[in-house]
Amino acid sequence: MKEPVLIELDTAPASPAEAAPIDMPNDLPEGRAMQIATRLGARPASRLMRFFWQAGGALVGFLASVALWRFVDGLFATHPLLGWAGAALIGLFVLAALMLALREITGFARLRRLDRVHREVRDIRESDDLARARKAVAQVSALYAGRREMDWSRRRLAEQSGEVLDASTLLTLTERELMAPLDAAARLEIEAASRTVATVTALVPLALADVVTALTANLRMIRRIAEIYGGRSGSLGSLRLARSVMTHVVATGAVAAGDDLIETLTGGHLMSKISRRFGEGVINGALTARVGVAALEVCRPMPFHALEKPKVKNLIGRSLVGVFDRKPAD
Repeated sequence: MKEPVLIELDTAPASPAEAAPIDMPNDLPEGRAMQIATRLGARPASRLMRFFWQAGGALVGFLASVALWRFVDGLFATHPLLGWAGAALIGLFVLAALMLALREITGFARLRRLDRVHREVRDIRESDDLARARKAVAQVSALYAGRREMDWSRRRLAEQSGEVLDASTLLTLTERELMAPLDAAARLEIEAASRTVATVTALVPLALADVVTALTANLRMIRRIAEIYGGRSGSLGSLRLARSVMTHVVATGAVAAGDDLIETLTGGHLMSKISRRFGEGVINGALTARVGVAALEVCRPMPFHALEKPKVKNLIGRSLVGVFDRKPAD
């Protein structure tokens, strides 16, 4: 039986702590489409441009109103029956416009309500006021009074909240009972949007197709997340909400690579060895997930405390399963 060979070293081996850091490659994909889309969404309109569009809209509305008035007046003068038909159509149009305006106003009110409840819950955690906590919990629960899928969670909360005598515990209970199912639904929306952006970036070679897809997918994702948490809004409200989310993303630096994207960057670099567009798709999907997490923070009526905020690497890992890899057939 051979004995092991021992080799004596003249000097002590180097410690792993003394090893030089690993340099990240300089040609990593950067998610150009998502960076462009995010900055476009966060760009504030100048006062001059707002004044221009408001004045232009007022002018076009005035000219259209005068033209319609003259047209209907002429119809009354020549064909009274057609004049009444034209007046009825104009009345229907005005009614539809008023209903759209009412929907937009209601949407803005819902978004303001979510923001107000969010600030109230955050302040209550700092002050530990039980009376205010019970009122805030009632407001959060009322947000989902008309949704059947939330009835069971609301009943569980009502059964348990009466025994709680501490504000922080009551808010924690509310977050676990009401926010957990909504967070799960919001995560699915983020994963779907990330998958769409990554797939189009990787597979569609048309110029600016990835930027357009990133904008539309993120706007749709933000709107759906707001609806999940009770902030359903109209078209103008959705655009304003999207701008708030994009501004939050840019202000916090989330559109740039950070610690939570290191693994995704490495994966994107490996994919870029196969195809540059595949690597860009991975990073664009990850940045879309970051926008989704920012939308959660903006739209959620309760700040993350008892439940863990979704991580980008987990979201992108689930969303890209089956997009860039395929299991071998049995």
